[in-house]
Amino acid sequence: MGLKSIARAFGPGFIIAAVVLGPGSLTSSARIGCTIGYDFLWVILIAAISMAVYTNMGTRFGLLHDESILTVISKKYGKWFSMTIGISSFVATLSFQFGNNLGIGMGMETLTGIHAGVWPIVFTALAIVLIFFGKNLYKVLEKIMMYVVMIMILAFVVNLIFIKPDLASIAQGFVPKPFSTDNLGELAAITGTTFVLNSALYQSYLVQNKGWKIADKKKATRDSNLGIFLLSLMSIFVIATAATTLKPLGIVVNSASDMALQLEMLLGSYAKYVFAIGFSAAAFSSLLVNAVIGGGLLSDGLGLGQTMEQKVPKLFTVIILIAGMGIAIYASSASGSPVYSLIMAQASSIMAVPMIAIGLFLVLNNKGIMGKYTNNKYQNIVSVVGFVLICILVYIMYSKLIGYLGSL
Repeated sequence: MGLKSIARAFGPGFIIAAVVLGPGSLTSSARIGCTIGYDFLWVILIAAISMAVYTNMGTRFGLLHDESILTVISKKYGKWFSMTIGISSFVATLSFQFGNNLGIGMGMETLTGIHAGVWPIVFTALAIVLIFFGKNLYKVLEKIMMYVVMIMILAFVVNLIFIKPDLASIAQGFVPKPFSTDNLGELAAITGTTFVLNSALYQSYLVQNKGWKIADKKKATRDSNLGIFLLSLMSIFVIATAATTLKPLGIVVNSASDMALQLEMLLGSYAKYVFAIGFSAAAFSSLLVNAVIGGGLLSDGLGLGQTMEQKVPKLFTVIILIAGMGIAIYASSASGSPVYSLIMAQASSIMAVPMIAIGLFLVLNNKGIMGKYTNNKYQNIVSVVGFVLICILVYIMYSKLIGYLGSL
């Protein structure tokens, strides 16, 4: 099977993974690898399992219903609840949007030498043009970026073969162990880049758009799990590479060029350019589709439409694009460390998601809505553990986020 055939075989699960696998995921993973090493791999495992369960919840709803999940929540639990979830999703995607813009700036500055603050304006304008005028162009562009990101992933895999990381240390990294409170921001960021509940919620919309029904349950579940597996595997690859190549040298990631040092064994002096291309592509693909998710969920939560053929979802999508651009430009000029800003953006995205988790949990345990396809005992246990994890991190991140905003 060729690369083109493989790309076509992926469904909504890979779309979710491609959206989540943005610059924040790569940056947070590289930062953790170069400063902490392998010790947080267990966090990725817990976050990935929780994300898989919640994404499968969204998948099952989409297979059973033609109405959107927020429409059903509005009817069963009240308009206020669907509105709250829509607003929470908007806030979460805005946090990612901030990170995506920072990532584009970092990647393009490495490639061109032009200041990072310029590039969010350029790519946001391009995204707005694509939303209103270039559906077919966007499909072509999305495919090109998918291939570029896949090449970058392949580069990390091949690089790992060359650098020969300590497999015993990697295995030990999946065993939970005590950690310093100084690392809470990184812990929250790596959780926030893997356990992305607004994307899990949007999985139901993607499944509905795909036209899959309950007869496709096995295929849809496999697709969903594969997407989460690829997402978490990439984070593990980046952490392992940074822990093997950067940590022994005492290099702390502060730019895309620093992250590219991980690939120098394989790519030599071209490493920073290859990495920056993949980094920018990951940022732009995530920037555009993430904005569509946030705009669509907010609009649907308010009962104003959910598809990009309607005016209000387009309007909200543009608002996310412009707001994320503005915040990123300000942060890149006001903060001394764009990498730290990017990590804080990813970590702060978890602040908005508890209500999304509650909504998914209630719907998927309602027999009147789901019939015999309600959550089983195992799914409920994992979903509750994931919810508790998110709540703990929200509590931790509140004071850190206030301190960060005060420093801008």
